[in-house]
Amino acid sequence: MGQVTTTVTIVNRLDQGAAKRGLISHDRIRSVTLENLLVDTGATTLCLPKPVIETLGLDLLREVTVQTATGLETARIFQDAKISVLGREGTFDCLELPGGRDPLLGVIPLEALGIELDLQKQELVLLPTGPDRSYMTIY
Repeated sequence: MGQVTTTVTIVNRLDQGAAKRGLISHDRIRSVTLENLLVDTGATTLCLPKPVIETLGLDLLREVTVQTATGLETARIFQDAKISVLGREGTFDCLELPGGRDPLLGVIPLEALGIELDLQKQELVLLPTGPDRSYMTIY
């Protein structure tokens, strides 16, 4: 089976808010664009290596225990990573990857942004947002 990759821009949401309030200039908003980011349905959330998190200046939220292919490990969760994928944006926590592994985009951001994987075509598909249909539901 092939792999699905995408381009993701990640911005420090707190920097954006500070710039909007005039506390910092817009050119000081920290952001990165990651090309060929692996979309991994085995990952829960956005997973970034430590150097990317440091570049973005994200704040630590908490430490958690995570299940990896080699067993349980402790990892850190950082907050306020605003991501843009295929023109859709959302703010998510991100998990710091242990040991310099490659970044991953997991299922929670994909679901929240209304993006699905088409494994046969090896691409991401945007779910409808209206006016006749929407992936967002309220019951």
